[in-house]
This record gives sequence, C-alpha cells and structure tokens, in this order.
Amino acid sequence: MKAPLLDLTAQYKKIKDDILKATLEVYESQRFILGPKVEELEQGIAQYCRCKYGVGVSSGTDALLISLMAAGIGPGDEVVTTPYTFFATVGSILRVGAVPVFADIEKDTYNMDPQSLKGRITKRTKAIIPVHLFGQCCDMAPILELARKHDLVVIEDAAQAIGAEYKGQRAGSMGDLGCFSFFPSKNLGAFGDGGMVTTSSDSLCEKLKIMRVHGSSPKYYHKLLGGNFRLDALQAAIVLVKLPCLDGWTTSRQANARRYCELFADKGLDEIIRMPAEKDGRHIYNQFIISVPDQRDELREMLHEAGIGTEIYYPVPMHMQPCFEGVYGKKGDFPIAEHAADKTLALPIYPELTDEQQAYVVEKIRAFYA
Repeated sequence: MKAPLLDLTAQYKKIKDDILKATLEVYESQRFILGPKVEELEQGIAQYCRCKYGVGVSSGTDALLISLMAAGIGPGDEVVTTPYTFFATVGSILRVGAVPVFADIEKDTYNMDPQSLKGRITKRTKAIIPVHLFGQCCDMAPILELARKHDLVVIEDAAQAIGAEYKGQRAGSMGDLGCFSFFPSKNLGAFGDGGMVTTSSDSLCEKLKIMRVHGSSPKYYHKLLGGNFRLDALQAAIVLVKLPCLDGWTTSRQANARRYCELFADKGLDEIIRMPAEKDGRHIYNQFIISVPDQRDELREMLHEAGIGTEIYYPVPMHMQPCFEGVYGKKGDFPIAEHAADKTLALPIYPELTDEQQAYVVEKIRAFYA
C-alpha cells in the first residue's frame, strides 16, 4: 500500500469534464489575461470569504507584495510577523524595503502568539502580518485590538486557510487585506500560480486593481508604481470549477483529521505524539501536522521507504535562514518556532485519502515507536 502526501490526480478525475469545458471556453474567447472569468472568480471568492471585494493576482506571493505596496509600507517601516511560515511572507516584506520583526508562535496551533506580538511593536511598526498556518486562523481578537491601539495595517496571510473561520468570521475578512494562494497543492488550487487579495475597503480595492497593471489607469497613464500582478483567465476558470467543491473537500479533510486522532488514540500513540489543536472556529486542514518527541527525521525516512508521503513545514525558521545571516535574530530567540521546526511532520490529509491508507500510516508510526 502507498499513501502519497497529496494525490491531485484523484481529484482531477472527478472534475475532468468540467475542467476541460471551462478551459475550452477560455480558448474560444481568446481572453487570457483578466477579463470575465477573473471577474467572476473575484466575485465568487469575495462572497465565499465574506468580503466586499476580491482582486485576482498572479500568485499568493504577489498577493502579499501588492498588499504591502497598496498599504503604503516601505523602506524603514517595521512589519511584525511570524518566524514560522513560508518564505514568501518575509520575502515580500523585504521586497518593499521594510524590516521584518518576528513574534514567536503558540505551541499548540503554530500560529502567532498575541502575547509575543505585544512586545514586538515599536514606533516604527506599520503593519502586522498574521499567518493562518496549516488551515487554522490566528487568535485574531487580541491581534486586531493591538492594531487598532497602534494604528497598524493588518494583512492576513491566508494562503493556507481559505474557508477557515475564527469566531464566525472567515479568513481574509478580519484585517484590512487578506491574501490567498491558488498554488496547485492548496485546498483550492489552480493548474499553476494564481492568487487573490480580499478587502472590504473601496479605496484599497481600487488601488489594488490599478497597481496590478503596472499602476496604469487608464491604460498607459501611470498614476502609481505597480507591477505585473495579473491573474490569467485559464487559472481563474479552473478555480471557478473547483470552488463549489471546496466545502465538500473541507468536510472530507476534517473527517480524515478526526479519523487520525481516533487511530492514534486506539494505538496508544496520543500519549507520545501531539495531534493538531483545534481552537475556536473552523479548521480546514490544509495540512495535518503532528509533533513527535524525537527521531523525526528517522521516522520520515522510514515512512518514505513504506510508500508514505510526508513533509516538514518548515525545517528552518525565518530568523535562521542562511540568506539573513542572523540579521533578524539568532538561534534561541524564538524557542517555540525552533521547537516546531525540529519536531513537526505533515501526514497525508487530502480528501480522497482512504480509511485503509490512514490505518496504514498510523500502523507504521506505531511500529516505529514500539
């Protein structure tokens, strides 16, 4: 038996005819950049995320970058975020000339710790980027309270959290801007790069739409410095096919997460291995992350040999990345993020994963720690 980390072919087989029909419509229209399909997706994502607007962009990374630009974040400004995230979060801050400042994470959710955040705000702080990691929203109430107190922009990095909820509010709807990725491995993935920025601000929406086309409005008249951040119609058409399926896929991911917890408990492994924590809201399980006591890398190698796909998200916290050479922190500065980097492992959680595959995964882990 095998259990890959992700099996997109199983998903594709179920929606193949609809995908082919949708992409054929784009071929026939010859409208490949922005256009009606992108506008339809923008409306659909805005409605799904319970925001006023969606602005289609070229990737999740560019969603972060254009959001920082639209918010006026620039050289010398400090942006507080987490050291335990994908590189794009920090890379985007640096690309606008701002300075990343890190707040440590919560041990159970791996999301930004509001208590750590409180001590990282200075007179130079201009924005906060909370990252809704692995499919669960950050504890946003205290984060938003701090932002209001210090007049800070909040940009939600919701690349892994479309449909996640915090106290009844959807990811991407709580801050000033929300950033989403349609990278193929995401819960709502395209067939290439693509992204979306959500907002309920009229002025920010208008600014985003101008900035994504090199800052021109009208064409060839450049009011702002922007970039080529446009979403193409083929990717929009594919995501539109998948959007009505998303809640069903989320339900399957949640069922798989519950089954894992039951299987680990049945094998007595819940005393050894920490399961993902679910706090107030809706966890959409972009990833199923376990924390192991020791021999994480050896466990991963054994699972690989058994045909079980895993991944380490993320092996090196941002403050310890080689390209920064200790500029934004050193080993020991953010102990909870560093512990997570050393101990966590992602297991298969995709909707089409079978009961038998999950049982196989847990049995192999049991045998390793026996």
